[in-house]
Amino acid sequence: MTGPAVVPRAGAAWVVALALLSSFGPLCLDMYLPALPDLPGELGSTATLAQLTLSACIVGLGLGQLIAGPWSDRVGRRLPLIVGLLLFVGSSALCAVTTSMELLVALRVVQGAAGAVGIVVGRAVVADRFAGAAAASYFAIIAAINGLSPILAPVVGGQILAVGTWRTVFWVLAGFGLLLAVLTWFAVPESLPPGRRLRTRVSDDPVRRESAFRTLLTDRGYVGVVIAGSMVTAAMFGYISASPFLLRTGFGLSPQAFSVCFAANAVGIIITTQLGRRLLVRTSAARVLTLGVAQAIVGAVALLAVTLVGAGLVAVLIALFVMVSAVGFALPFSSAIAMDRHRRIAGTASALVGLAQYAFGALTAPLVGLGDRTTGVALGATAVVATALAAGGLLVARPALAEPA
Repeated sequence: MTGPAVVPRAGAAWVVALALLSSFGPLCLDMYLPALPDLPGELGSTATLAQLTLSACIVGLGLGQLIAGPWSDRVGRRLPLIVGLLLFVGSSALCAVTTSMELLVALRVVQGAAGAVGIVVGRAVVADRFAGAAAASYFAIIAAINGLSPILAPVVGGQILAVGTWRTVFWVLAGFGLLLAVLTWFAVPESLPPGRRLRTRVSDDPVRRESAFRTLLTDRGYVGVVIAGSMVTAAMFGYISASPFLLRTGFGLSPQAFSVCFAANAVGIIITTQLGRRLLVRTSAARVLTLGVAQAIVGAVALLAVTLVGAGLVAVLIALFVMVSAVGFALPFSSAIAMDRHRRIAGTASALVGLAQYAFGALTAPLVGLGDRTTGVALGATAVVATALAAGGLLVARPALAEPA
């Protein structure tokens, strides 16, 4: 098998472009959150359907990755990227002018699916060009830059609403997609040459004949690290869903104080991704991932303990910081290991990585709302279960990681 074209470094524009491509999830989901209460009145609909526009985007983000990943393995990376970006621009513009809530829900599925192309293909591009520690390092750089998206998206959305409406938010997203399409055109060259693409005819390609998805799902190393990284991320998704009720309603934090706490945890993720890059000099990506899972378990157990005994705000914030910042160790390095094992079908491998992250994350949202949402006990219990499953994923993967992929 022909390996990736490993080069010592990549240009800054290339790294920034891939980081921005991977930011579509937070941007699609979070930028218009401040405007969500305005939608029912503007479109003559209900709050339930307004909430459904969020779920529709998540569905699109998941399905889009399943389509774009295998497609990019067959035709190369640039065509799906450009098509996805232009589709994102068009669907965002249509969201901005729609007068129907039902149509907005449908358009949000399309917008999410189009944005998913950038997420899934961006990971595949890294796997095409780099392997091993080099790939893990670039995944960490991109994750650090992308870590700013959940912080900036709601803030930017709020500032847009100060001078415009929810429609303006979608126009801004359309403009962002157009600028990124231009940047991608010039800064992200094709990384998958024709000789390394999956052939169209089933009989011509043993990987395609066997089924790329079957190849991935029967690889213990791949499945295990994907579960490990995704379940640590699921604990973070639970925190995102529960934190407004826990910190604002339960502890009475102001919106400004809540934003500071939210930002502190995001900064923690950025710090751990960069620390993980430095650790790669002396250790492996698998050990950095193990460190992330262990840290997440410590934070989750501490969170459950302090919420059960009512230890107070400071103890809760410390436990949350330990648990959430572990994502910086777990997510980029689990992705790097998973992609490195299947560079031949990197697009499909990237699709399942992304789908697992969104699917497991979505499962935590209803669980953290069980019982009294202001105490955080349900969040702590959910996080303990999620991080325990992450440890189980590592145990599944360990024998396979000791062997060649």
